[in-house]
Amino acid sequence: MTLVKFNSAKPGNGSLLPGINDVFDSIFNDTFFNDRLTSRVPAANISETEDHFHVELAAPGLKKEDFKLNLDRNVLNISVEQRAENSDEQKNYSKREYSYASWVRSFTLPESANAEKIEASYTDGVLKIDIAKREEAKMVRRQIEIR
Repeated sequence: MTLVKFNSAKPGNGSLLPGINDVFDSIFNDTFFNDRLTSRVPAANISETEDHFHVELAAPGLKKEDFKLNLDRNVLNISVEQRAENSDEQKNYSKREYSYASWVRSFTLPESANAEKIEASYTDGVLKIDIAKREEAKMVRRQIEIR
């Protein structure tokens, strides 16, 4: 069996109006639409050690004051609301669009998490959250003797 690659956007594919795709591509490939249609929610890494859960969010370009962390029962909510500063000093730009970004990430904490011991830091574009485990949930490691 032979696989043949099919490209439906290629001109001459039997479309009645072959130029219509080019018009829509030029409109929707503009940075105005691309910036607003792409997801702005940061990627997260979640890991676990013997006594902590670790959450890392890649959120470059922010300040630690932009973040709000809330704990509602066992759900940790991380939110950001950022507005671009509007300076009319130069007024020399040919295109400048207002900028506003907001997002929320929510994580349900396991029952083994200690909600009283959550620490967060923001350095080099990464928000790091350390959530301590309850004492009874910590992994117990010991050497077992063979008789």
